[in-house]
Amino acid sequence: QVQLVESGGGSVQAGGSLRLSCAASGRIFSIPAMRWYRRAPGKQRELVAASITDGDTNYADSAKGRFTISRDNAKNTIWLQMNTLSPEDTAVYYCNAAAKSYPWDTFIDYWGQGTQVTVSS
Repeated sequence: QVQLVESGGGSVQAGGSLRLSCAASGRIFSIPAMRWYRRAPGKQRELVAASITDGDTNYADSAKGRFTISRDNAKNTIWLQMNTLSPEDTAVYYCNAAAKSYPWDTFIDYWGQGTQVTVSS
């Protein structure tokens, strides 16, 4: 019903930048929050940044000051601008959103397929 498609991952040297994007498509009535998570090798998945429809954002401590989440509500798309990357940022980054396809629906949690970010020292 709702698909999340990420793009923009890749390999970069420490100190570099990458920009991830996530576009939601399908039958969308409401998608109030969109988020970026990541899972590093051997670690649990962690929330990196979140964007709420009203413009509110929040970040993991590790992302504050380096990452910026932005959103186009009309396009149901979010971006994650990542600057000053370090090897500790190496992970698969996932887009997440809870969405309704119809007004009477309950919110359903959707995930993208993930995009690999590799930062070399």
